[in-house]
Amino acid sequence: MAFGRFERTPGQTPMSDINVTPLVDVMMVLLVIFIITAPLMVSALKLDLPKNKSAQASSAPPQSVNVAINAKGDVFLDDQAVSLDALKEVLAQRAAQATGQGADALPEVQLRADERVPYGRVVEVMGLAQQVGMNRIGFMTEPAGVGRPRKL
Repeated sequence: MAFGRFERTPGQTPMSDINVTPLVDVMMVLLVIFIITAPLMVSALKLDLPKNKSAQASSAPPQSVNVAINAKGDVFLDDQAVSLDALKEVLAQRAAQATGQGADALPEVQLRADERVPYGRVVEVMGLAQQVGMNRIGFMTEPAGVGRPRKL
């Protein structure tokens, strides 16, 4: 009488190969991420400027021209209101004066503009300075957390 038969054939044998499909999936995702982010990393411009130990700061204070633009768009030169034509004339005079004195470079224009000034007005003033040859323009700002600058 046979009550049941035991199978004498061996069952499933353990797999000796590694399933690489999940590894390939992860690698493909990482590759796509690197392809997308690589151009963003290249767009940053990193400069290592040369260093010179013998360079010393000049004892004379650098020449500068202070120009301010208030919220209404009025232009001030050294805290005196001026028109754009008068500003151009004064900038040309100061540029000629600096070159006449044998200065290495023309004075720097230090531009203070109210945050509400339209960008076009700032560009007009920058253009006037560049027309007379003053290409060094510094933008003056207030540190974060400091009270409002004085009104002109």
